[in-house]
Amino acid sequence: MAKVSKSSEGQHHADALAVQYRDIDTLIPYVNNARTHTDEQIAQIAASIKEFGWTNPVLVDGDNGIIAGHGRVQAARKLQQTAIPIIELHGLSDVQKRAYILADNQIAINAGWDGDLLLNELERLRLDDFDISITGLGFMGGDIDDLLNTPLTDPNEEWQDMPEFNQENEGSVQKIVVHFKTEDDVQDFAKLIDQAVTPSTKFVWFPPVEIGVTADKRYIVEGF
Repeated sequence: MAKVSKSSEGQHHADALAVQYRDIDTLIPYVNNARTHTDEQIAQIAASIKEFGWTNPVLVDGDNGIIAGHGRVQAARKLQQTAIPIIELHGLSDVQKRAYILADNQIAINAGWDGDLLLNELERLRLDDFDISITGLGFMGGDIDDLLNTPLTDPNEEWQDMPEFNQENEGSVQKIVVHFKTEDDVQDFAKLIDQAVTPSTKFVWFPPVEIGVTADKRYIVEGF
C-alpha cells in the first residue's frame, strides 16, 4: 500500500492519502454525474491504462461512491479488470463532494496547449520510435497527422530579408548551401518547403517555379 503524506494545509480532510486496490463491482457511480464519456473516449482511457498502467487512481468516498474517475472505471471494465486502485477521501461534506465532482472535470478542460511545444514533443516521441498514433495519447482522429503536417513557420516569411537580386538578370542566382545532421532533419526541411528531397537531389528551387526546362526556372519573390 502506497501512502502519500499531506501538508498541514487540508489535514482536516485526511492525515494521509492511501492507495488501495478495491473490487470494481463495489464502486458506486454518482447518479447525477454530469460528465459524459463517449465510447471513443473510453477506448482512449483504456488504451492509456494498457500502455502506461494506472497513474491516476479513482477517488471514492467512505461509502465507495465514486467522486472522480467514472471514465476510468468504465475503461477498467472494458479491460476486464476486477480490482482497481482507489484513494478514499475523508472529511468532505456532501456539498463539497458534489462540488468537487464538477471541479475535477471542468478545471482540466480549462487547460490549453502551447502549439509549438506540443508539436515538438510529438516529433521527439516519433524520433524515439514511440508509436504516437496509439489511442492512449488521447488525440482524436487525424489530429496528430494535422499537427505534424503543419509547418511551424511559413517558408515565404522565412525568405524575407534574404539578399536581393536582379530578377531581370537571367544569370542572377542566390545560392544557399544547407547542411543537415540527420535524415530526419532532411525530411523536416522537405516538409517545410513542400518539395521532395531524396539522396539524388543536388539542389532545390525556392519558391518553386516551373517554366519549361530546369535552365529556365527563376526565383520569384513577392514585392520584387
